[in-house]
Amino acid sequence: MSIALIIPDRKLDDLCQQLQHALPDTRIEIWPELNEPADVEFAVVWKQPFGCLNGLVNLKAIQCFGAGVDAILADPTLPDLPVSRIVDPALTEAMVRYLDGVVSYYRLQLDVFSRQQQQALWRPKSPRKLRQLTILGLGELGSAAARHFTQRGYQVSGWARSAKSLPGVQCFAGDEQLSPAVAAADVIICLLPLTPATDNRLGQHFFQLLKPGAIFINVARGAIVDETALLLALQHGPLAAACLDVFRQEPLPADSPLWQQPALLITPHVSAVTNVSSVVSQIAENYRRSQQGLNLINPVNRVKGY
Repeated sequence: MSIALIIPDRKLDDLCQQLQHALPDTRIEIWPELNEPADVEFAVVWKQPFGCLNGLVNLKAIQCFGAGVDAILADPTLPDLPVSRIVDPALTEAMVRYLDGVVSYYRLQLDVFSRQQQQALWRPKSPRKLRQLTILGLGELGSAAARHFTQRGYQVSGWARSAKSLPGVQCFAGDEQLSPAVAAADVIICLLPLTPATDNRLGQHFFQLLKPGAIFINVARGAIVDETALLLALQHGPLAAACLDVFRQEPLPADSPLWQQPALLITPHVSAVTNVSSVVSQIAENYRRSQQGLNLINPVNRVKGY
């Protein structure tokens, strides 16, 4: 019996050592150097090459190394096996801290002062009056963000594809309620999962729903946003500013026009990075469950895509 770590282009020594400590009687191997592919019964994956699981004939379950499973489910050769994702309180806290910092950045007009600095301009400005905030996506991360900003005194709305209920949050659901969910928002934060239904979902029509001066933040997946439409919304309105931590192509190519947009804050997908120490216990628990024929914790609904 063995576990295969299929996480390309990442140093895995720490993960391998910590998993070996948690599961001392199990062989931990790093793909593609698998001694006996037929011995692999559990795979930990992240952006795996399509088809790489085909040779693992005795595989019982698949564990995503992060919270988002879109890259896994996009594999047309994915075997029909249970899939689980990471739900990490440390990752959630990191995401909330990042969003709090970005919203404060815009509230204090630091984006404006940064541009003024480049021009040697001294023009004091009062903080922006950011009162209404809408979260798109009310899953684990979206719900945590909604609770945080509610506690901070913002008027928070949330939108999801299906009906949700959160204390102190005005919740909207379905395509017909997207417009009222965002129409009055000063800040819109995207935390939607990437599924066939949300791919390129936020485009020209969406940005036309926003009020003049709105601020848009995407920390979900880059493919959810039509980047050309976003640039037009920054150049011609209604957006006053935007922050992107995720992009359709990562790393963001040096010739991307996004780099040159002064009203756009770019960060290199750092809003919530998986912490190895925090996730090893979940991986080990799901491995034990797979060996015992039990349901995995934090299972993924493959029909819904999350």
